Amino acid sequence: MKDNELCPCGSKKEFGACCGPIIAGTKKAETAEELMRSRYTAYVTHDIDHIVKTCRAGNEEDGIDLEETRRWSEESTWQGLKILRTEKGSASDKEGIVEFSATYTRKGLRDVHLERAYFKKENDTWIYEAGELIPTTIVREGEKVGRNDPCPCGSGKKYKKCCGR
Repeated sequence: MKDNELCPCGSKKEFGACCGPIIAGTKKAETAEELMRSRYTAYVTHDIDHIVKTCRAGNEEDGIDLEETRRWSEESTWQGLKILRTEKGSASDKEGIVEFSATYTRKGLRDVHLERAYFKKENDTWIYEAGELIPTTIVREGEKVGRNDPCPCGSGKKYKKCCGR
């Protein structure tokens, strides 16, 4: 992503003046929200290393499935981040909560990832501690295939006799 492009995190700043330096490691996130925004942007730009290094559980043994994280990042079309609520997490705090929604489309389904993310500051550096998912409803993009419609796989059969079984 170019420094003069609008940052995907929704801040309305240019990437080079927003999440770019945090992802590159040339600047520390000053708040928990800044770290959250940079982590979202890392998903958009497929910078999985940033996701790992800003997370307490920095490897698969501690709970991060690197391949699935990479697949989710790369197979998704990221449509936006909304910060819904913050609690603490300022430059002078040692912990903070950021509640957010990240909208994306993956495999033809539009989804909204709602999470309450917990952050801690260690050695003057914010890290993602843990997250609590908030249940959502997945919405299909496009029309639903009817039972008697031709199967979208191209077999020539009705959907109910092919992939709809």
